[in-house]
Amino acid sequence: MRNIKSVVAKIKGSALGFAQKVGATLAAPSSGHIQVALFVFGALILSVGLTRGVLAQETLDEHLLTYNDSQVSQAVIAILTYIEGSFGALVMVGSGIAAILSSAFGQYKAALGCLVVAVGAFILRSIMSTFFNTTSIEGEV
Repeated sequence: MRNIKSVVAKIKGSALGFAQKVGATLAAPSSGHIQVALFVFGALILSVGLTRGVLAQETLDEHLLTYNDSQVSQAVIAILTYIEGSFGALVMVGSGIAAILSSAFGQYKAALGCLVVAVGAFILRSIMSTFFNTTSIEGEV
C-alpha cells in the first residue's frame, strides 16, 4: 500500500512539474521554446501539405489529368534544331577558343567551364534522351 502511494505521489509530482514548465513556457517563452514550437508547426504544415502528393497514385476520376505538350515539344524541337545546327557549331567553336585562351592564361576553372559548354552543345539531345521522356521530340531534327 505504501508503495502505491509513493508511485502516485511521484506521478502527481511529475505532472505538477510538467504543468509548471508548460505554464512558464506559455507565460515567458525562451528562444529555444519558440524554435521548437516553430519546428513542430513547420513539420505539421509539411505533413498536411504532402498528403496530396502521397495520394497521387489514386485512380479516381477527379484526379485524372490530361496534358497536351505539343507546343512545348515544338519549342524544344526548335531549340534543338538551332543548337544542333550552325548556331551550335558557333557555340562549340566559341567555347573551344575561349577554353584554349583561358587555359593559356592560367584560368583552368574557366577553361573547364568552356569545355563543358562546348561538349554539352554537341551531346545535348543524347543527354535529354537519357534522363527524360523525349518521345514527343524524337524523329524530328
